[in-house]
Amino acid sequence: MARDAWVGGLDLVKDDENLTSQPFNQFSARMRETFKALKEAERATGQKKVYVPNITAETGEMLERAKLVKKLGGTTVMVDIMTAGWSAIASLRKANLGLVIHGHRAGHAAVTRDRSHGISMLALAKLARAAGIDQLHVGTAGVGKMHGGARDVQRIQEAISSKKLRGNSVYLGQDWGAMKPTMPIASGGLHPGQVDRLIDRMGTNIVAQFGGGCHGHPCGTTAGAKAIRQAVDAKMGGVPLRDYARNHLELNQALTKWGER
Repeated sequence: MARDAWVGGLDLVKDDENLTSQPFNQFSARMRETFKALKEAERATGQKKVYVPNITAETGEMLERAKLVKKLGGTTVMVDIMTAGWSAIASLRKANLGLVIHGHRAGHAAVTRDRSHGISMLALAKLARAAGIDQLHVGTAGVGKMHGGARDVQRIQEAISSKKLRGNSVYLGQDWGAMKPTMPIASGGLHPGQVDRLIDRMGTNIVAQFGGGCHGHPCGTTAGAKAIRQAVDAKMGGVPLRDYARNHLELNQALTKWGER
């Protein structure tokens, strides 16, 4: 499936947040097979591709998994930040393996969803930036299925990617604006028909991820990837999706199935 997505035109494939090392799909075996598929896709397309394995585990095991990813030529690893915890993330960052750390926020709703208690996703996002997370799931700004309206998500984007923050940007002696920025990730219920609205609300300085909106395409994963790429090309070229779809079969099929909502 990863190879099909890459060949279809996608740049990045990540593990599911629940997929670490299960008896039917053990971590080390999956790494070797998927990195083979990555190399095949790079040869077929002439483009650089990225695989993001989920290395979440007890800290020592997590570091060993990260080292294996590095050994196999990987550039990026994913960590479930709420499961691993800030100390584990600090240990991974201090290991200085030269890997991009992709932060998944699975489980955050237990403390962020109810406005009467807990802490906000904005606070967690700031902590993730301070801890050294390079990419972070922030929601879809009212597009797709994720909780969080456009303004809430835009505030998070600003907090993790801007050089200057509004209000007091100093925390424990650190200038938030001077910290390395974190790339926002939009993920959750996205399909090709939503690409234009997503970019209108979140801009182009994002990673946009598609699950069912890729694999659920009527003609399969490769066609789904092509449809997503075509939707991005249409938006960047200033062409309405419906107009672009007239001469792009995969996008046309995706819009017929999912529409533009």
